[in-house]
Amino acid sequence: MLKIYNSFTKQKEVFRPIVEGKVGMYVCGPTVYGPPHLGHARTYTNFDVIYRYLMYKGYKVKYVQNITDVGHLVGDGDDGEDKIQKQAKKEDIDPYEIAYKYETLYFDAMGKLNILKPSISARATGVIPEIIEMVQTIIDKGYGYVTKAGNVYFSVRKFKNYGQLSRRTLDNNLSGERITVADDKEAPEDFALWKRAEKNHLMKWNSPWGEGYPGWHIECSTLTKKFLGKTFDIHGGGIDNIFPHHECECAQSEVANGQKFVNYFVHNNLLTVNGTKMGKSLGNFITCEELFNEFDPMGVRYFILQFSYRSPMDFTKKAIADASAQFEKIKDAYKKLENMTHGASDKPTGEAEDILKRITEAMDDDFNTPLAIAELLRLVKIVGSLGEGEVEKAKGLLGVMQKVEFILGLKFEGEEKRSSGENEEKLMDIIAEVRSKLRQEKNYALSDFIRDKLQESGITVKDKKV
Repeated sequence: MLKIYNSFTKQKEVFRPIVEGKVGMYVCGPTVYGPPHLGHARTYTNFDVIYRYLMYKGYKVKYVQNITDVGHLVGDGDDGEDKIQKQAKKEDIDPYEIAYKYETLYFDAMGKLNILKPSISARATGVIPEIIEMVQTIIDKGYGYVTKAGNVYFSVRKFKNYGQLSRRTLDNNLSGERITVADDKEAPEDFALWKRAEKNHLMKWNSPWGEGYPGWHIECSTLTKKFLGKTFDIHGGGIDNIFPHHECECAQSEVANGQKFVNYFVHNNLLTVNGTKMGKSLGNFITCEELFNEFDPMGVRYFILQFSYRSPMDFTKKAIADASAQFEKIKDAYKKLENMTHGASDKPTGEAEDILKRITEAMDDDFNTPLAIAELLRLVKIVGSLGEGEVEKAKGLLGVMQKVEFILGLKFEGEEKRSSGENEEKLMDIIAEVRSKLRQEKNYALSDFIRDKLQESGITVKDKKV
């Protein structure tokens, strides 16, 4: 029975989806104004494992992730410059080019970490009409107001449940250090739904309140309603987004939709680098590109999963080197099982079945990856003691490792084992080289014979003059 720690109730709860056998899950995606970094690697590896395990449990999962390409202001408040626009000015290119450039780098890095793509990945700029409609609904219900400056704000004091997620109250500095107080707000804790665009603002749209662009929080409320409905199962994100981002989402969604926003809020914890919060100004900011130049992405993923998603994670080069070395031993065990069984696996029985049971029990306990890895290492130790004649036992152990490979998203085979697609590409390169030499030797008959046979197989070859 799967239990999930719910940030709403601050305790583990038995997971019960709204629709039996189906799960709607939303995770806040990246703001695409810079290269993906270690923080992205941790967050999206954590939620990838949750996605994978839900599927392993037999659920049909609709996993939605946003791409923030407008509205996220520097400082995360309601004043300042849009992060995308600021970077566009810095690089002297269009904001849409900035978004596309860093979105591509993001998905490339996530692919190297073997992170599955969401069912739906949607840009904020793709739902501007729906955002305007939701903002208007909030105004019509009396919770939003338009200022003379053309900005639209949510009136926090009118929503009695504000603070339900973060546990903040109006008497406890609710406005918070991350919300900048704009001059035209009725109250400092109010947050932006729509911002008026200045003349030099590059990204803006027509609205009932003039030319402008959406606030940061409203995109997630709009996208969840569009793709998952008014109430859905799981909302994920970093613990640093609890306030103000997720708190504001809850408020505006429940006002606009007239019902509960989400049933389970899941948050992963923060990371540090050598005991210090990661930041560009501190000189310890690590991009995924830098990380992968020094460490194998699967070693990085294995390192991340040694920590519970709800625990702080401290990154040091020694720690990740140690984790990578341990992961190599796991790959060696997998290779031994494949060699013993010629790749044939069986349903786990006996000791293998017990290990798989303990792994699933660990994952059922709020996705406890450290405990699951401990059981995996127990299996590796057993593999090390296997004799040549224990083929049937090896088949059961291989079956467990293949299941764990999917659940944790770890590639045990390694890069040295090429996929069939890579082999085909290499073969075609060899054939092209042979035909080139034949044509240089004026052996056109044999060259044309190879070309014709390829065409019969549906492969078109175009020759250039030699």
